[in-house]
Amino acid sequence: MNAQNDLVFDIPMPLSPSHPRIMVLLVDDQLMVGEAIRRTLVDLPDTDFHYCSNPLDALAVAKKVKPTVILQDLVMPAIGGLDLVREYRADPETKNIPVIMLSTKEEATVKSDAFRAGANDYLVKLPDRIELIARIRYHSAAYLSQIQRDEAYRALRISQRELMETNLELQRLTNVDGLTGVSNRRYFNEFIEAEWKQAIRNHEPISLLMLDIDHFKQYNDRHGHLAGDEVLRTVAQTVMRSFRRPRDLAARFGGEEFCVILPQTAADDLPMLGNMVVNAVEALNLPHQESTVGEKVTISAGGATCTPRGGDSFLMLIEAADKALYEAKRNGRNCVLTNV
Repeated sequence: MNAQNDLVFDIPMPLSPSHPRIMVLLVDDQLMVGEAIRRTLVDLPDTDFHYCSNPLDALAVAKKVKPTVILQDLVMPAIGGLDLVREYRADPETKNIPVIMLSTKEEATVKSDAFRAGANDYLVKLPDRIELIARIRYHSAAYLSQIQRDEAYRALRISQRELMETNLELQRLTNVDGLTGVSNRRYFNEFIEAEWKQAIRNHEPISLLMLDIDHFKQYNDRHGHLAGDEVLRTVAQTVMRSFRRPRDLAARFGGEEFCVILPQTAADDLPMLGNMVVNAVEALNLPHQESTVGEKVTISAGGATCTPRGGDSFLMLIEAADKALYEAKRNGRNCVLTNV
């Protein structure tokens, strides 16, 4: 028999998750030792045995067969047993596999060197059968438990991440208008209340734009509700894209009405911002033959600004912006009026 070849002795046994199998890898250049240990383990129903006679192949073999424990000779040609243990520990695939050193030497210093190199145990060969089996089972059980714990932790982390992503998505969906993709009325109320309180604390202005699609009922009557829904989506996305600051919020207020909350925005800036979004919608050039404005989809805008004080309600800002919107419609639509 060629000492450079690997000998594999398998005892077929179906793998059970509740009773994982033990895989023993023996690395020893002496075939006599390999045969002796094979005979020791051959009757164990839960144990497979793999023998590697060439220490230069040991790392590759260990990565291939994935042993639950490695029996490692201390003195071998080509590479020392301690150097080989260091190679196991340096490789991510084998760094945690328990290693039992086998040696004819019983000196304490030799044992100490083996443990420093990364060995988990030390036996004088050839060890007693009962002791060898006990050590193999002990270290294999500890290693398999570690693998199961790591897999459980990994699965838990994945589940937690997926749960967090699901919760974030559910939270996002509860805050978003299903048709248009902008924030819904519920989130608008929460957001303006929070920004209103911050404006009171910081003594800073807060502005609001109310927007309404001109003659939208007539558009629906002429083109149908599906076409009307598409116009709502397009206008809503245009409004949202028109305001880029992190604290600005575009929301669907109801029906064909939208609003934009503009924290830290002074009254002087509001006409320019209102005209910007009015012009952006007009520039879409969406046909609207029933409109009296110019045969295309347009919006009217009303804006209001205030620096609230304690005891004030944000409803006063909404009412002021709504009145300005009404005046913009009376003024011919497709324009912005502000109420400051």
